[in-house]
Amino acid sequence: MTGAAKRQPAGTTGTTTTTGAAKRPVPRPKPPPRPVRPTPPPPSADSALPLPKLLTARLHAVKVRPYLADALFALRVVEDRSVPTMAVDPYWRCYVSPAFVARTPVEELAGVWVHEVSHLLRDHHARGERYAREHEAHGPGEPLRRNIAADFEINDDIYGDGLPRPAGAVHPELLDLRADLLMEEYLRTASLSGLTSDLAWLDCGSGADGRVRPWDLGPGGAFGLSRQQRDAVRFRVAEGIRGRPGTAPDGWRRWADEAFHPPQPWRRLLGAAVRSAASAPGVGENHTYRRPSRRSAAVPGVVLPSLRRTPPRVCVVIDTSGSVSDAELGSALLEVAAISRAVGGRRDLVSVISCDAAAGIAVPLCRAEGIELIGGGGTDLRSGFARALRTRPRPDVIVALTDGQTPWPSAPPPCRTVVGLFPRPPRAQDKEDPGYVPEGPPAWARVVTIG
Repeated sequence: MTGAAKRQPAGTTGTTTTTGAAKRPVPRPKPPPRPVRPTPPPPSADSALPLPKLLTARLHAVKVRPYLADALFALRVVEDRSVPTMAVDPYWRCYVSPAFVARTPVEELAGVWVHEVSHLLRDHHARGERYAREHEAHGPGEPLRRNIAADFEINDDIYGDGLPRPAGAVHPELLDLRADLLMEEYLRTASLSGLTSDLAWLDCGSGADGRVRPWDLGPGGAFGLSRQQRDAVRFRVAEGIRGRPGTAPDGWRRWADEAFHPPQPWRRLLGAAVRSAASAPGVGENHTYRRPSRRSAAVPGVVLPSLRRTPPRVCVVIDTSGSVSDAELGSALLEVAAISRAVGGRRDLVSVISCDAAAGIAVPLCRAEGIELIGGGGTDLRSGFARALRTRPRPDVIVALTDGQTPWPSAPPPCRTVVGLFPRPPRAQDKEDPGYVPEGPPAWARVVTIG
C-alpha cells in the first residue's frame, strides 16, 4: 500500500519504516553478560610444579657437568604428582613430583638431574631387563634391587665438585663394596636384601630397571624420543667427553670409549662355547637349589632344583707386537671388559695373556684398564695359544685379538676359538718383501672385526 505503514515480518525487531522515509538502523539485542569466573586460589607446592626452580637446577647441573649438557637438555619434563621424587623412562621423559621440587634445594636438584640422566646414558633399563631374563629374577623385590645396584654404579662418581650428595642417596660404601663395579656385578656379588626395606621409597622409574610404571606414557606417548634421537644424544655426549679429556671421571671416559667403539656381541659369540661346554659331563649345566625350579609348584611339599648354565672359562690372547697401535690395544681392553660382562661379570673366569713373539703369563682379570700389556716386538701367536692351553683349569674358549700378521697353529686347539681382527688394508706392505701378504686366520676359528 502506497503511503501506508508496512507490517514487519514475524520475529523481526526494530522500528517500522514508511515508504519514502529515511531508513534507520535496526538495533541488535545486547548479548547477556558473561559469567565472571572466580579467581583461583594461589597454587600450593603440592599442586603446581615450580618450573623455574627446576630449570635453574638443570642449568646448575650443566654448569658443573658440561659434558652432560646435551643429555640434560634432551630430557622432557612431565609433571606427575604420583612420582615419589623424580623418575625417567626409556624414552627420555623425566617425571617430576611438584612437592619434591618445592622442598629440595637447587644444588641437590641439580644432582638429581645428573643422577637420572646417568641411568639413561648407561642404558640401565635394557641391562636390567636382560639381567632379569638371564637370572630368572622376576620376584616382587627384584626391580628395587636393580634400582639400588644401578644407583651404586653411578653414585660413586657423580657427586662432589658442585653437586652435593643428597642425604638419601645410596652408595656402595653402605655395604663396604668397591666403588667401581657395574650394576650386574653388584647384583651378582652383593646381598641387597638388607637395604630394600629401608629404601622402599626409592624409585628412579622404568629408565633405571626396565619395569613399567603407572605414570609412564609409553612408546607412543607425547614428548618421547625415538631410538635414533636417543642414540644421537648418547653419541654427542660421548663425543664431548672424548673431546675434552681430563674433565670427566674415569667411569664416564670408559663409557665414552665404548660408545665410540662398541664392543662385539660377545654374549652371542660365546653362546656356542657355552653349549659346547654343556655337552661335556659335569660341566656347563648344573642343578642348584639356590633358585628352586618353577615346577616345584606342581609338586606340593617337594623342592625341585633348577638347571643353571655355567658360563665358559675364557682366555684372551692380546697381540702386543709393534704393528698394533695404542688405540687398538685400548680397543682390546674394551673387548676384555665386554667379555667379562658376557660371562655374567665373573672376572675369575677370564684371564689375559700378552703375546708378541713370546707369550707372557696368564693374568687373572681384576680390572680391564689395570691390565699391563707387555710387548712391542715381532708377532707369533702360536706361543700365546700354547700358553693358554697350559693354564689350569683349561679354558673353554680362546679369544685372540690381533691384526692378523702372525703365523697360526697348524692344528685347531681342543676348545672354541674366536679371532678378533683389527682392520688392516687388504695388502700389507713389508719393506724387505713388498709382495708379502699376511696369512689369514685359519678356517677353524670364528673371525670378527674389532673397531
